[in-house]
Amino acid sequence: MSVGASHNRLHIKGGRVVNADCSVDADVYIENGLIVKVGKNLDVPGGTRVVDASGKLVMPGGIDTHTHMQLPFMGTFAVDDFYVGTKAAIAGGTTMIIDFVLDQKGVSLIEAYDKWRGWADPKVCCDYSFHIAVTWWSPQVKSEMAELAKNRGINSFKMFMAYKDVFMLDDSELYEVYKNCRELGALAMMHAENGHVIQHEQERMLNLGITGPEGHALCRPEDVEAEATGRAIMIANRLNCPMYIVHVMSKSSADVIVQARKQGNVVFGEPIAASLGTDGTNYWHKCWRHAAGHVMGPPLRPDPTTPGYLMDLLANGDLECTGTDNCTFNASQKALGKDNFAKIPNGVNGVEDRMSVIWEKGVASGKMDENRFVAVTSTNAAKVFNIYPQKGVIAPGSDADIIIWDAEATRTISAKTHHQAVDFNIFEGLVCHGVNSCTISRGKVVYEAEDNKFTVSGGDGKFVPRKPFCKYVYNRINKRKENYDPSKVEREPFQGPVHQINKATGDSPTIRNMHHTTSINTSGQYINNTNQSPVPSTKVLAPPGGRSQISF
Repeated sequence: MSVGASHNRLHIKGGRVVNADCSVDADVYIENGLIVKVGKNLDVPGGTRVVDASGKLVMPGGIDTHTHMQLPFMGTFAVDDFYVGTKAAIAGGTTMIIDFVLDQKGVSLIEAYDKWRGWADPKVCCDYSFHIAVTWWSPQVKSEMAELAKNRGINSFKMFMAYKDVFMLDDSELYEVYKNCRELGALAMMHAENGHVIQHEQERMLNLGITGPEGHALCRPEDVEAEATGRAIMIANRLNCPMYIVHVMSKSSADVIVQARKQGNVVFGEPIAASLGTDGTNYWHKCWRHAAGHVMGPPLRPDPTTPGYLMDLLANGDLECTGTDNCTFNASQKALGKDNFAKIPNGVNGVEDRMSVIWEKGVASGKMDENRFVAVTSTNAAKVFNIYPQKGVIAPGSDADIIIWDAEATRTISAKTHHQAVDFNIFEGLVCHGVNSCTISRGKVVYEAEDNKFTVSGGDGKFVPRKPFCKYVYNRINKRKENYDPSKVEREPFQGPVHQINKATGDSPTIRNMHHTTSINTSGQYINNTNQSPVPSTKVLAPPGGRSQISF
């Protein structure tokens, strides 16, 4: 047996295999990047490398549903690129990320996809895929969405109800995109915040002299998130389109999702490591850098009970998946907004710490068991985005993306020791019970925590295409399609007289302009104002939404 051949085989011995549905004491045999056998007393070829998992948990690698590596944003670039970011992900126990192709309005979706692939393919250390952001609407966008769904491995498209004039779509555009998603068998994703309200609230805060990071939270209160969440779900439901709400940050937004699910809507909610592990009281911290380090959109909520509330919903199945919205900026980049919170680049870390934070706040606290942990960090994401059972499970035939988890070990999160490029960590000082001790990606040991050893290179990860019409998402959608279109009522035609409107000038009835020719006194009588000076009408701003200060 050649040494080279033995590198393609692994035997994980002595651990407890944890999947979303059950846990069993079992060994795992891996060959050529795939899981071949799971069980006790496995017969494996000689020369196979043995990985000792005694006393530890053997789990599917994490899938981070929401990252932004090297994103061009607010005039700068996120400092975690596809190499550093995915290497940090591996250290934390994540073996796949789903990033976002997010370009400016008017840019071809296909060209943006090709650009992001060009950035990612030579750098990624773990497997990855893409969601595509739709920031404008036209026949071109419609046809490009079809090309991406049918031939480029994309089955999810993200829209924004915030960042006015930059990413935001209005309701009529959202209607068209949702309709197209349903026809293509894709999942519609939403950044839900009322952008018009944010615009005016930003201006109000700045006029009040509030220029610090607390202004970011004050201009985007949680009802702004909840209103948009409800509106997004409502429009999607009218079109029988599945909906995925990204980065659920508030109790109010989560409650809207829970209620919609109870009513039978096909909607999924994604809390992130930040909303589960810390809170928005940090925006009032006396250190500007500390406060600015937590600025993200939607913001963390100042109610300190929010993380526990979201974790409860995640544990009991009301919320589905977890991501990080990892989009990192260093102190000098955050300082672009030192005199105006609206210019602080939005984004926080999380890709390396998500698994530990959820274990600490979920499993170690007694809110969820180890099986639910696997579900919310890996399996559910694989199901929702149509890569199950290729990913998200330890079973014969599945990809050998596996972590060895030491539930008894602890680590303290710190920017001084993390592997990300960013100089700040929103979980600084958090002691986590539960540590990833070994990461296996594509059947190869790529990280060992004991000596902080990486054996991975940029480009070792691969793009994972995802097919449309995922059964986990579309089974109910397709069933409802049978009864989706209402039918007309068959009735006898009306045979009675029809009132005639006389259009002749002399005989036409007088039609009052209620805004300019009359008013009503306190007795309810009309008063003719024809001879008075016209009174300016009051302009009503509708619907609510917000201007962003963002520029590329």
